[in-house]
Amino acid sequence: MRHAAYPLFVCAALALAPALPTPALAAAPSPSPAPAAAAAAPNVNLRFEKYTLDNGLEVVLHRDPAAPLITVNVWYHVGSGDEVVGKSGFAHLFEHMMFQGTKHTGQDVHFKILEAIGASEVNGSTTTDRTNYYQTVPRHHVETALWLESDRMGFVLDALTEESFRNQVDVVRNERRQRYDNQAYGRARFALAAALYPEGHPYRYLTIGLHEDLDNASLEDVRAFFRKWYVPSNATLVVAGDFEIADMKALVAKWFGTLPTRHRPKPSYAAPPTLAKSVSVEVSDPFAKLAQVQWVWLTPANLAKDSLELMAAAEILGAQGWGRLYKRLVVDEQLCSVVWAGVDPKAFNGELHVVARVKPGLDRDRVSDIIKQEVDRLVAAPPSAAELNRVVVNTESAFVWSLEDLSERADQLQWFNHYTGDPGFMSTYLARLRALTPAAVHAAAARWLTKPHAQIITVPAAAAGAAPNPSAPEEGE
Repeated sequence: MRHAAYPLFVCAALALAPALPTPALAAAPSPSPAPAAAAAAPNVNLRFEKYTLDNGLEVVLHRDPAAPLITVNVWYHVGSGDEVVGKSGFAHLFEHMMFQGTKHTGQDVHFKILEAIGASEVNGSTTTDRTNYYQTVPRHHVETALWLESDRMGFVLDALTEESFRNQVDVVRNERRQRYDNQAYGRARFALAAALYPEGHPYRYLTIGLHEDLDNASLEDVRAFFRKWYVPSNATLVVAGDFEIADMKALVAKWFGTLPTRHRPKPSYAAPPTLAKSVSVEVSDPFAKLAQVQWVWLTPANLAKDSLELMAAAEILGAQGWGRLYKRLVVDEQLCSVVWAGVDPKAFNGELHVVARVKPGLDRDRVSDIIKQEVDRLVAAPPSAAELNRVVVNTESAFVWSLEDLSERADQLQWFNHYTGDPGFMSTYLARLRALTPAAVHAAAARWLTKPHAQIITVPAAAAGAAPNPSAPEEGE
């Protein structure tokens, strides 16, 4: 399953033109001089048309005749951040249920139909903020893909049975065991969430959910979840590829326009948490081979003030091959085999992570000391212009080059539309990226990286000589 935390991709059928007029971010900093290498770069805009059906479904059409392919991508504006206490994991569980068939297709037929028409990149994914479904099909089979998406948007409940529901609960619980409970460093993720987020906050339970919540879920719970969130007015359809706009509008109206109008649910909101003091948790992990030191700060919400500056700060600290921590911990002192840093921006708040895996027998306390030293250095003085320019150039290059992929392009239009209401917001995003200055990155680091943080130390169980730490939930918790 994919998750694009920050927009490091977009697409083709590009218009290299002056930035389209878009609303400025409410909390965005004033423009400032951009690094020289990035200042001359052209702005990148995707041509698209956005409109809304009478039932509230948002539609974004992006035409690219370069290849006889079309991507159909649907985002439902619901994720694990919309769940309530006692019902964690429902957004992800329902993602699984959406592939089980409808009253028109029958059980387990969805994938078979797509396979028969030569579809590729067929999948779905769930994050804290949204759930998506996508497929790329040959141009002449796009109507089949549109029918399948509209069919499950309107008729999936008719096919849900207790048997199919319980089967998918078991599938999701096994997924948690494989990817979290019995995976190296998986327990640290639960320990981190418990350290950062108080009881009742939806980010505390991770998208996968708690075993007991999944086990206690009822078929009626899932039906209620669908009726509330899986409505046309809470979804966005992006179609990208080789088609004529007028023809595609007619097909969209044919398959989605007759779905009934239902009230769009009020968006969820959880206040950003704060830590009164820094916390440190040690997790015993029987699957980890190396000790891991992880420092995490709470940061602003996605695309809010300082979010892009903190992305740059994380890159300066942990970029592979040249980041400050990479150079000290991997190259110079050779204490670690893996070092990285990055941001995880979400709707309610974000997180900045620094992660280092310590070589066998070496001092993890020394690793923590070096992390603190390098964070303090970034807080004390601005990064060099060369460091920041490297971040800007690398980030923009990855962003633009990935536009070649049609499926990623559709997802990027969805990403910006979800967080800003404007699929074309990438021009503003790129302008903000190019406008970053060492002083702005330093100021953001000083504002956020001086706050209390969480430190999660993962210790291989054999080295720890202790039972698993209760902060890392076991199966059934």
